[in-house]
Amino acid sequence: MTADIPLGDRLDDDDYPAYTMGRAAAMLGTTPGFLRAIGEAKLITPLRSEGGHRRYSRYQLRIAARARELVDQGTPIEAACRIVILEDQLEEAQRINAEYRRAADEASGRSASHSAPPSS
Repeated sequence: MTADIPLGDRLDDDDYPAYTMGRAAAMLGTTPGFLRAIGEAKLITPLRSEGGHRRYSRYQLRIAARARELVDQGTPIEAACRIVILEDQLEEAQRINAEYRRAADEASGRSASHSAPPSS
């Protein structure tokens, strides 16, 4: 995930149903203006229905909720969006590192539990 690709562009299996802007804002306890603002900050890009209406997935709502927490704590919207992007990148890096370590352990014959070698 790179910072120039909005998080909302990633699709998860649980992306459907997608909620209208008004319903999504109500679920977050915010206004449609907040959703527009985080879209302008390139945090999420709403999905579009056939009629061109903005729709938001559950995944996007989780991201927006994290940004909302930060904004409620006094963080400006642009900074909150950047923080959420960096948190997502860290999570992805940790997942990749764990997969790499697991594969390296299997290749070397060690168990995944990283048990200590027996003392002599």
